[in-house]
Amino acid sequence: MVEKLDAQYRIKDARVLEAMSKVRRHMFIPERYRDSCDAYGDHPCPIGHGQTISQPYIVAYMTERLELEPGERVLEVGTGSGYQAAVLAQLGVKVYSIEILPELADHARAALASEDIKGVKVRTGDGYRGWPEHSPFDAVIATAAPAEVPPVLVEQLREGGRMMLPLGTSYQRLVMLRKKRDRLEKDFDIPVRFVPMVRGKD
Repeated sequence: MVEKLDAQYRIKDARVLEAMSKVRRHMFIPERYRDSCDAYGDHPCPIGHGQTISQPYIVAYMTERLELEPGERVLEVGTGSGYQAAVLAQLGVKVYSIEILPELADHARAALASEDIKGVKVRTGDGYRGWPEHSPFDAVIATAAPAEVPPVLVEQLREGGRMMLPLGTSYQRLVMLRKKRDRLEKDFDIPVRFVPMVRGKD
């Protein structure tokens, strides 16, 4: 899997490739789905509740583009299986991850603990509200697609911080956002297909 990320997809950040090699992807897929999907194939896999664990290439690509440094604080919206959070943690960042589905949040906590992944806090809640107690964040990454950029997440991003997320409904693209002088610079990137970001009830 990692060789393909390097040779075919040209993921060149050695730290990201090392992180991908350390995290055992199959351990983040609920056991009842492991036989139905090649955990190390270059594709999403089901994790239940209509959700998926992201394609390895997309995980590596989004992680590489954030250009994370050890010690930075990262907000992840959409914990899902916990796999993306585990990869981020390998880079030495502090991960604050939010999952709206309690069953998936519980699964992610258990998987992270069983794999002895440090530096990740998982909260069950509405990602649209962020995690204000731990803001501002150096970076925000979303693993589900909102129709538009949630303003609260922008507010919780520090000056100079960056945000990577899929944006759109019927058609989605990854977008890199950089916060400069309380304004957002937008860099539209590759087309993708993510599950929609679910919003909690007010």
